[in-house]
Amino acid sequence: RVVIKATSLTLNAAPVANAGIDQSVTTSTTVTLNGTKSSDANGDQLSYRWSFVSKPSSSTATLANSSSSTPFFTADKDGSYVVQLIVNDGKADSNPDRVSIIASTNVPTPITGQFTLLAWNDLGMHCFDGKDFSIFSILPPYNNLNAQLITKEGTSDKHITSGVTITYEALAYDGHINTTSEGKTNFWNYVQALFPGADPRVNVGLTGYKTPSETPQPLSYNSGHQWWEADGIPIVSYDDENVKNFYPMVKVTAKSGGTTLATVDVVLPVSDEMDCAKCHASTATLDAAKPAGGWVEEADALKNYKLNILRLHDEKRLTDGTEVYDNAITALKTAGYDYNNSLESTANNGTPILCATCHKSNALGTSGFDGIKPLTQALHGSHATAIDPSNSTPLGDSRNRTACYSCHPGAETECLRGAMGSAKDTNNNQIMQCQSCHGTMSDVGSANREGWLDQPNCQVCHQNGERYESALVNGTLRAVVDTRFATNPNTPMNGKSLYRYSTGHGNLQCSACHGSTHAIFPTSHAQDNIASTQIQGHSGTIGECTACHSTTPNTTAGGPHGMHPVGSSWVHDHEHVAERNSAQCATCHGNDYRGSVLSKTFAARSFNADGHTENYIKGQMVTCYDCHNGPNGGDDD
Repeated sequence: RVVIKATSLTLNAAPVANAGIDQSVTTSTTVTLNGTKSSDANGDQLSYRWSFVSKPSSSTATLANSSSSTPFFTADKDGSYVVQLIVNDGKADSNPDRVSIIASTNVPTPITGQFTLLAWNDLGMHCFDGKDFSIFSILPPYNNLNAQLITKEGTSDKHITSGVTITYEALAYDGHINTTSEGKTNFWNYVQALFPGADPRVNVGLTGYKTPSETPQPLSYNSGHQWWEADGIPIVSYDDENVKNFYPMVKVTAKSGGTTLATVDVVLPVSDEMDCAKCHASTATLDAAKPAGGWVEEADALKNYKLNILRLHDEKRLTDGTEVYDNAITALKTAGYDYNNSLESTANNGTPILCATCHKSNALGTSGFDGIKPLTQALHGSHATAIDPSNSTPLGDSRNRTACYSCHPGAETECLRGAMGSAKDTNNNQIMQCQSCHGTMSDVGSANREGWLDQPNCQVCHQNGERYESALVNGTLRAVVDTRFATNPNTPMNGKSLYRYSTGHGNLQCSACHGSTHAIFPTSHAQDNIASTQIQGHSGTIGECTACHSTTPNTTAGGPHGMHPVGSSWVHDHEHVAERNSAQCATCHGNDYRGSVLSKTFAARSFNADGHTENYIKGQMVTCYDCHNGPNGGDDD
C-alpha cells in the first residue's frame, strides 16, 4: 500500500532591505546606520550585509559591525558617503537599498521661529503605464513633489533655503497607504532596457528619489525655481493591500537641528487609466484598429493590446517608407538598445519599447529623431479622426472630456477635478471641459504646437475683472488685456509661460497657493484639500494673510495680485483708501461696486463695521453697499 501525505507549500518571498534615512552630519562624528525597518513577508529572521558604494577619495572610513542592523562609521572627511544594505532571509537576498550621508565641517546653527510649509504635486495627476512594462512604455512611474518653507516673521526674505531638512514619507488616509511600489508593477524588471543606465533597484525612481515609505526621504533645494523638490518619485496607484489608490498621501516635514518647524499633508495623485484596450484589444470590434495581419493571439490582456499597437506600428512603417524608421533603429542600437527591425518582434524577444526614444517627448526630456513626429503630435493627431466605439463619432469632434478620458485618466480618477472642472451651470451641467483650455484633439496634435510647453495660461481667462469659461475665442486663445493674474513670461524658458513654474506674491509659486494644474483649489476630492485646510483653516485658495504672516500686514495693494488684506482690520480702516481712489476698488468689487466673482469670500466671515455686524457665507460677494451707500456714501443704516 502506498500512502501519499499532502503538505502545504509556502513559497518564499525575497526580503526587502531598508537602509534608513539619508543624513547630514558634522565631519569627524560617528554615523550610526539603521536597517531595522527591513522586512520579510514570511517572517524569517534576517541577516545584514552593509558595504560602502562610495566615499570621499581621501576617506579611510570603515564600517563597524557591518553584519548587524545598526553598523556605524566615522565620517572622517567632508563629502558624500553612500552605503548599501542587502538583507538575506536564509533563502534569498533582497534587492540592495542605499543611504546617503553628507558630511560637512560647517553645520548650520538650528533656526527657530514660526513657519509655514507649503507643498504640492506639480500636475494634479501623473499617469504611468500600470502593471506591465514588458511590451512598451509611454510614461514610467514619475511623480513630482515641490515645497516652499516660509518664515511667518517679517515681510521680506521669508523663504528658508538652507539650514533645514525637508522630507516626505508615506501617510495613511481613509484606509489606504502606499509604502512601496514593489510587487505592484514590473517596471523595475525592464527599467534598464527602457532607460539604459538607470538604477535597477526596486522603489528607486529614474532620478534617484524613492517611493514614499515609513522612512522619511529628503527633498533637495532648487535655487533656480526657489523650491524644494523630489522629482521622479516612483509611486503607483495601488496601496499596500494592492487595492486601487489614485490619491496616495505623504507627510512633508521641515526640521532644523532635530526640531520640527512645520508639517503639511500632501497628495501625490497617480493613475494607470490609459485605456488603449478600448480600441486595440483583440476582443475589440473596430476594424480600423485591427492590424492588417490580424489580431495578436496573446491571452494576457495587459500585453495583448500593446502587441496589437506595435503590429500596427510595424505595418505603418511598410506603408510610410522604411528609411526614417530604419535609421532610427540603427541609431537606437548604437545607443545601446537591443532593438530588432520589427518592434513587435523586439518586444516578443524580451526588450520593451520606449515610445519616447524615437518620438520627441518634453514630458521625459527626449529629443527623438528627425523625420519622426513628436509623441504628442503623433498620438493626438492620429487619434483625432479615430472613431470612438462608445458613440461611433470621431474623437476629435468631441467637445467634452469623455473623449479625452478614453486615454487620459478620468473615468475613475477625474483628472480635471479642480475649481474649473467642478464648475456647473444651473442645470448641474459641467461648464468647462478639457477643450475649453486646450482646444480640439487636432489642436493639441498640431505640428505648430510644442507638447507640454505650449499651454493656455491664466490671463487668457482671468482678466479685466472677468472670469471667462473658455480660453478660446473662435478657436484662438483670447487676447490678453491686463496682467494682474498673469503667469510669468519666459518661464521656464524663452517664449514659454507656464503656470506650474510661475511665481507671484512673495515669490511663492502660484501652485503653492492655488493648487496644481487640473486640481486648482478647492477640488472635488478630499485629499487635494487637506493641505490648504491645514495651512489656513479652510479649503480653497490659500488667501488668509496669517497663513504666512504672524500678523496681518498693513497694506493697501501689497497683497497677492495687488489685493488688500482680508479681515476686520481692513474693514475698520479702509474708508479713507476708498474715498481717495474708489476706482481701484472696482477691479474686484465691480464697476458698480455691487460685487463680482473676485469679491467672493473664501470662507464664512463676520465683520464689525460702524457698530454693526455683517455676516457672509462662503462664496458670497462683498459689495460696497453691504455696510454703506456705495463707495462714496455714508452709513447704510
